[in-house]
Amino acid sequence: MTAFCRDCLAEADDATPGARCRACGSPRMIRHPELHDLSLAHIDCDAFYAAVEKRDDPSLEDKPLIIGGGRRGVVSTACYVARMNGVRSAMPMFKALKLCPDATVMRPNMRKYAAVSREVRALMLETTPLVEPLSIDEAFLDLSGTRRLHKRSPAMTLAHLARTVEDSIGITLSIGLSYNKFLAKLASDLDKPRGFQVIGRAEAMDFLANRPVSDIWGVGKALQKKLARNGISRIGQLRRLPETELVARYGSIGRRLAAFSRGDDERSVKPNAGAKSISSETTFRTDLDDADTLAKVLWPLCEKVSERLKKNDLAGRTITLKMKTAGFATRTRSHSLPYPTQLAEVLYREAEPLLRREADGTAFRLIGIGATSLTGARDADPPDLLDPRKDRLKQVEQAMDSVRARFGGEAIVKGRGFSGSRDDKD
Repeated sequence: MTAFCRDCLAEADDATPGARCRACGSPRMIRHPELHDLSLAHIDCDAFYAAVEKRDDPSLEDKPLIIGGGRRGVVSTACYVARMNGVRSAMPMFKALKLCPDATVMRPNMRKYAAVSREVRALMLETTPLVEPLSIDEAFLDLSGTRRLHKRSPAMTLAHLARTVEDSIGITLSIGLSYNKFLAKLASDLDKPRGFQVIGRAEAMDFLANRPVSDIWGVGKALQKKLARNGISRIGQLRRLPETELVARYGSIGRRLAAFSRGDDERSVKPNAGAKSISSETTFRTDLDDADTLAKVLWPLCEKVSERLKKNDLAGRTITLKMKTAGFATRTRSHSLPYPTQLAEVLYREAEPLLRREADGTAFRLIGIGATSLTGARDADPPDLLDPRKDRLKQVEQAMDSVRARFGGEAIVKGRGFSGSRDDKD
């Protein structure tokens, strides 16, 4: 079995579990018979937001830390000390603080995290040009063909990358290595933090057999329930059915169920995949049930999304409204446009009717607005000879953007009201 030390990269022939590196004495040895034959990886920054804050304030190092909103918000990230007390991402803050009352709570600093993410991304791109970001703190990497460049196997190059990130940036990574994206993503979740887990071809079928069907990308709660009604809760059970039957029962996702259950995933790493959505949301200090009040809160969210679309030279064709009830039930409603848009006014005019249909007296604790089906900005908001007012809207918004760029974001505002009873969360 092939092995090497993740700390000093010294290779070893000793495959005995628990054996230390003979060169540096580290216990962090990685062993696998296919270790040097695999090249597709998923990298996840460990408890990213919390890790950055602990890096910047060493007094927090051994303390439970929660990154999130006020008591009515939700947990964005919890450090591993807090996780040992049961705190999880997306958990309501009041529940998290019951589980971990001694935790330090900090609001997210997205500008800081984005800057650190760019530093990590730059090191990834020095490792391979085939980097597909999934979010601010995770990405797929394809290291095929990098052996000649780095003079070492992809596995050793990944270990070197993790060590470089830890030494130069001050946060840690967990790595999953396999022969496709599906298994690499599963592998990275098996050993956290500072993990390095490998799933090879020889063991893939046995590994997947007893994994829950929820491990398959795209299998949400609704499909889980449907599969369970048919007696299917484990990935291995899907193999008993031919692909044609899975498609007949569950639609187009049946093809993915069939392929992934056998460890097959033909998706390639797409280095320019880019953002899939741009959104903004806010959590209220007290629940709101009035449609007019909710609409006033919606407008500045539309302006934020519009600003980000323009900044990133993007436009969205599908507008999605998100609303979370006082009982934490989430409602999403979408509407697709005949053309992509960047305009806050268009976002608002499309989302407001969706909001008013949902504002039936239900109390809401959160609303959000997002733009998906993203494209480049070149084709955004084309002129409409049948509706000349639309071009006028674009001109007005461009003029407002120019004033704000020169004098600041508060220099000019529209007449729609703003709600002061919220905690912003982007």
